[in-house]
Amino acid sequence: MRKFSLSLVVMGSLAVGLGSASAAEVTLGKFTPEQIKSACDKVGGKFSQDAQGYDCGTDCHGGAGTDCIVGCRGGDRCVAQVTGARRPRDILSALKAPPGAPR
Repeated sequence: MRKFSLSLVVMGSLAVGLGSASAAEVTLGKFTPEQIKSACDKVGGKFSQDAQGYDCGTDCHGGAGTDCIVGCRGGDRCVAQVTGARRPRDILSALKAPPGAPR
């Protein structure tokens, strides 16, 4: 619970700290913990899960971090927090910036 709560705080802080022009929050579909973990492993992110939900955070460029996050609570739809004006439609595109994107 603590890890997931921390992720939600980080997501909220990013949204407030970076402003709407620098960060976007996008609602994705419903995904299982296994789906999130699998995508997280593919992009080199860090997966965490507790009683409240599960999430993955990356630096958007193939490593662990908090620049790109996908978080899911219970049976709710998952939310992606991404940098820039990107509008990802799936887990992988939310966790990894497109090739050539600035760091």
